[in-house]
Amino acid sequence: MAVAISNYGATVVSLHVPNRDGKREDVVLGHDTVEDYEKGKAYFGGTIGRYCNRIALGAFTLAGQSYTLPKNEGENTLHGGILGFNKRMWEASEGSSQEGPSVEFSYQSTDREEGFPGNLLVKVLFTLLRDKNELSIEYNARTDKDTVVNLTNHSYFNLAGEGHGDVLSHILTLRASKFTPVNAALVPTGTVSDVNNSVFDFREAIEIGERIDKTDEQLKLAKGYDHNWVIDRHGDPSELVSAAQVYEPRSGRVLEVLTTEPGVQFYSGNFLDGTERGKSGKTYPFRSGFCLETQHFPDSPNHPEFPSTLLQPGQTLRSTTSFRFSTK
Repeated sequence: MAVAISNYGATVVSLHVPNRDGKREDVVLGHDTVEDYEKGKAYFGGTIGRYCNRIALGAFTLAGQSYTLPKNEGENTLHGGILGFNKRMWEASEGSSQEGPSVEFSYQSTDREEGFPGNLLVKVLFTLLRDKNELSIEYNARTDKDTVVNLTNHSYFNLAGEGHGDVLSHILTLRASKFTPVNAALVPTGTVSDVNNSVFDFREAIEIGERIDKTDEQLKLAKGYDHNWVIDRHGDPSELVSAAQVYEPRSGRVLEVLTTEPGVQFYSGNFLDGTERGKSGKTYPFRSGFCLETQHFPDSPNHPEFPSTLLQPGQTLRSTTSFRFSTK
């Protein structure tokens, strides 16, 4: 396999992976030019921060102080605001790893950038693990003031090859017994619900499209799947565990997602509409890519019952997610 990553947004631009016959194809959606990434609104492949996913009403309180963020999705702040980390230039340097080629990106987010407190130094190390056919992403962050941080990668996958139709026939397994329902603004209500006997139960492998158009209030609100699942964990909460697996029958490609994070946002590409220009002049219509965004839960700063996203001076945020590929 081969990966290309840009220092604009620390963005995964392409990811070429073999099918069961050994033919390599690009399996991530994206653009051909930096200008298209600058104009783009789909976050293709970008490193997302300072806070991935949604913060309700663009506001939160930390240590008794209120912070107001720019609203860029109705009344919400989405994926770090108007100019999130995916719209910033990062410094790139060759990494050092015995397991395969690597590159480290670093970015200094200044105090009150997009409304967030603290000067935050973020480093993201991408390593291509040769023996495992795996792209490993290691996040590291430090701050000089109490702040909130939630980082992810926003790659859209189509294991048949980018631009090759929708992803509804992909077969998905999520190792999660619970999820966080959302309100009409797609922000978690604060409850954690069991997936048992619901359209959100992917503990057994099932096609993405099997139940996506069922009559269900949560599916109606999101126009499909755009929800956070609580990853089943046993033991060390920071252990790298398998969160999801996706199989594409025609190509035989299998993607396994491993992470140290407590949650994963499965997004079925419900807001893709063919208006953004993809690679080689292709367009990406409705549900032509899916995302598995490993993360802490959306809107956690406003839900103390959720796992905390607080980062304080003297602490170091460490998080790892890997995309592992195989065939069958």
